[in-house]
Amino acid sequence: MKIWATANQKGGVGKTTSAVTLAGVMQKRGQRVLLVDLDPHGSLTSYFGEDPDSVDKSAYDLYQQSLKNALNTKVVIHKTKFNRLDFIPASSALATLDRQLGAKDGMGLVIKKAMEQIQDDYDFVIIDCPPMLGLLMVNALAACERLLIPVQTEFLALKGLERMVHTMAMIQKARKQQVCYSIIPTFFDQRLKASNETLKTLRSQYKENIWHGVIPIDTQFREASQKGIPLSIERISCKGSRAYSHLLDFLLELDESTLSVAGDI
Repeated sequence: MKIWATANQKGGVGKTTSAVTLAGVMQKRGQRVLLVDLDPHGSLTSYFGEDPDSVDKSAYDLYQQSLKNALNTKVVIHKTKFNRLDFIPASSALATLDRQLGAKDGMGLVIKKAMEQIQDDYDFVIIDCPPMLGLLMVNALAACERLLIPVQTEFLALKGLERMVHTMAMIQKARKQQVCYSIIPTFFDQRLKASNETLKTLRSQYKENIWHGVIPIDTQFREASQKGIPLSIERISCKGSRAYSHLLDFLLELDESTLSVAGDI
């Protein structure tokens, strides 16, 4: 089971769209996929028709279970209307966890332990992170094998990326383990000078960690979210779906090459 996470400390960069659309590509390819919403805003949860303010059984319950040494991942998993695609919803109560549990030992590994319980049930897990450093992001980074950082191709987004990379460096130092990450240029509009110049800057400054492709502007992403259907399931041939299909191929090749290098050491 592969575990990836989508994160950026700037909102509105396509984080949830990336998680959902990648999951849709995986599902269409016959993979078993679990999405985990760790963002108290619950955009992913809302995507699949649940209300983060009133949802029953959510990621928040995993932390409450952990306090009682009674972790049970399967009871918080919700089905979607798509075969092989499930999710763990977010509750708005997740926003209180840093205040409640931030100082308690072991709380940074709750999601990692939860995923270990279901490692034979899914081929992929994608965790959607909150846009701020705290207990939830620490959990996601502790659990994931690769971090996906969507970055909108406009200049203000570069600052959010700098903060995210700095955050990863801090966490890596604390956990003494490398976190592989891949930067995904999003909202790319080839007609705009700002989009092209930002992409050029990203490829220059982060050439070792950036995907060679782009996620284009596509109004169909918004239409798909309104319907609660991943675009990559509803319209597999549109440009947005094709872009995420190419991204998945890239990430899988990257993971294979990482494993090969590790095996040679």
